[in-house]
Amino acid sequence: MTYHAKSDFMRVMMERGFLADCTDYQALDAALVKGIVPTYIGYDATAKSLHVGHLLNIMMLRWLQKTGHKPITLMGGGTTKVGDPSFRADERPLLSPTQINENIAGMQQVFAKYLAYGDGPTDAIMLNNAEWLDGLNYLDFLRDIGRHFSINRMLSFESVKSRLDREQSLSFLEFNYMILQAYDFLELNRRYGCLLQMGGSDQWGNIINGIDLTRRVIDAQIFGLTSPLLTTSDGKKMGKSQGGAMWLNADMLSPYEFWQFWRNSTDADVGRFLKLYTELPVAECDRLGALAGSEINSAKVILANEVTTLCHGADAAAAAEATARDVFERGGTGDELPTFTVTPADLANGLSVSSLFVTSGLAKSGKDAKRLIVEGGARMNDTAVMEGQMVTAADLAQPIKLTAGRKRHALIVLG
Repeated sequence: MTYHAKSDFMRVMMERGFLADCTDYQALDAALVKGIVPTYIGYDATAKSLHVGHLLNIMMLRWLQKTGHKPITLMGGGTTKVGDPSFRADERPLLSPTQINENIAGMQQVFAKYLAYGDGPTDAIMLNNAEWLDGLNYLDFLRDIGRHFSINRMLSFESVKSRLDREQSLSFLEFNYMILQAYDFLELNRRYGCLLQMGGSDQWGNIINGIDLTRRVIDAQIFGLTSPLLTTSDGKKMGKSQGGAMWLNADMLSPYEFWQFWRNSTDADVGRFLKLYTELPVAECDRLGALAGSEINSAKVILANEVTTLCHGADAAAAAEATARDVFERGGTGDELPTFTVTPADLANGLSVSSLFVTSGLAKSGKDAKRLIVEGGARMNDTAVMEGQMVTAADLAQPIKLTAGRKRHALIVLG
């Protein structure tokens, strides 16, 4: 890309690798130089926490605010009732209003760590699209908004095409999602002067819909900017691990496990992740990412500390690093490891080590635990576990440390 950004925000997006595409680079850049640009990203309330897969776009909002603009976190209290079909093989499960509100409350805790909310010109605001979607009159909406949408064009979007090409059902309910998201952008522009929508590159079609609708209805110029859909260097979806999603709420994933996720990054990802997920200068990110051999491990610790500090605070990052050092370098158990409790009643009925691996989440099932043991990847207190091995009360006189592979650990205590 030969375009040279004039605004601080666009320069950061381009230098640090956040930018996949933009509807009009020069016009958006000029708007960012001219004044405060209110910008939104939408989040459907499908879980009680956001996860690492959301973190790239959260960092985009953080940089937006740091460079003098106004972030809008739009919670999909309305659209969650429909479900985004983009690149999915099936419909999302429909949630009740109570579940949606509980999820929004959990997600709000995450945003508060990264953005400053308030009433000032660049303070972030949190909105809920149920504010304008819940009260829509269906016939009026069809007449005033639906007439601006071409089914032919909507069918051409990659997110829809990929679903239809696989001959997978796309319900009318889901098809309406694109129209509702476009309407969100129109309403945000009308009500709050929002000029920019950001999202992952899978949202490009939805963003374009909103821009076109706003131009047709109120003849306003607004913009869209997308980030790349990240995978790790080994091809895995960003934010996923063997244990499931890497949640950003401490009550769903311990700060130690979060820290360890980043510490376990592959060598090839370190420089890129430092640019995207920390605020270290670009030159320092490049320097750390270029380290080789054992030196790259120190860069991974810096990555883990920086990302964990942003999400959970400096004390949690320091505690996680200390625990990791205790576990890996000195063979200790570590105070911050995920801890699970068994009772004397559990022991009375006979308790296998393989069942503890399942209980602790180190194995997905009994079959997975058995495979781990047979392959020699399961250890109890740093000693290989034997197939069929049982846990006794004597074993639990002290906490038991379980290890799966080389990097995943948990503590079992008697309660």
